[in-house]
Amino acid sequence: MPSICQVSTFLALAGLAAAAPRKQGKPTLHKREALPEYAITYAPLSYLYSGEKWWPSDITVHLANVEPEVNYTATGANDSVTLDTLDSLASDVYLTASDGPILDPSKSTPAWLASDYGIPDSDGLSAAPGLIIAAEKNSTTTDVFYFYFYSYNYGGEVLDIHFDDHVGDWEHVMIRFVDEEPYAIYCSQHSAGSAYYWDVVDFSGDRPLTYIAYGGHANYVTAGTQDYTIALGIVSDTTDAGYLWDMTLNYRGYWYDVDTEEFSIAGGAGTGATEEGTETADWLSWLGYWGDEEYPDGLLNDIETGQYCIVGECHYTSGPTGPVDKNLGRTTVCQKEDNCTIFDSIDDLTHQS
Repeated sequence: MPSICQVSTFLALAGLAAAAPRKQGKPTLHKREALPEYAITYAPLSYLYSGEKWWPSDITVHLANVEPEVNYTATGANDSVTLDTLDSLASDVYLTASDGPILDPSKSTPAWLASDYGIPDSDGLSAAPGLIIAAEKNSTTTDVFYFYFYSYNYGGEVLDIHFDDHVGDWEHVMIRFVDEEPYAIYCSQHSAGSAYYWDVVDFSGDRPLTYIAYGGHANYVTAGTQDYTIALGIVSDTTDAGYLWDMTLNYRGYWYDVDTEEFSIAGGAGTGATEEGTETADWLSWLGYWGDEEYPDGLLNDIETGQYCIVGECHYTSGPTGPVDKNLGRTTVCQKEDNCTIFDSIDDLTHQS
């Protein structure tokens, strides 16, 4: 059961204003102070699966290999997509793989999709910068989001049938801090997630341990087999302590203002800091999709798509929206705020749907 302190904190947090609808306007850009020290001190240490094939990706490398499309047709505008031009694209744009990696079975998997350069070294350093975004909710409460990006999502299979493969993959871990102390942790898992009180998860020093599932990159607080439900039944995610990924060694840092819904640069570390030094934060407000649009059945551009859908679950699905669409202004710990449960034991493997 939650402690008296946890209950009191929950009641205080219940007074947070509900998140307002997202604005469409361009943010006012400025640099704010650095991320709070506790955002780094208590950042998760994440383990990629030992048999992973789809590694962390640098968003700039990803953008260099996609082109904007709407309804499977190139828009003709800003065909060379960069972080500086991303926010000029409409919200119905899909960043479509330029070399058609899925549609053409005669081609091998492009190197940028597998992102082998993102494999962490023995210290946990990945050449693919993560994102750390701090969102101050009130005078006592700040949510810090740790975003992981991959150029490809392998969705897994049920009875030898593949589901939910798509270009682009955003996942995150969020830690809620109250009076600069960690209160709870949330792990995104595909379209859902799970939240836990801080003192019940496992740690290395002050840092919580999280485990990233093979292919689909969902985040969990335990290693082993993780079950989640789709229309056809139970699918298992697989996690283990394979490759340590310490995002604090290489990241871009930002603040998100929950009132104005604007982003500002906080500064990063490693390659992320170097890249961020010549960038703005405009791109974070883009509401479009980071991969191909879900393929139709049959032919697309005279190529057989290999698409099929069974009980509402499809082989190939659309790429995801970015961090701005992950409810950064949330009042509860969970991304989906209805019926948000904060578990008081990591033995409870019931993941929020």
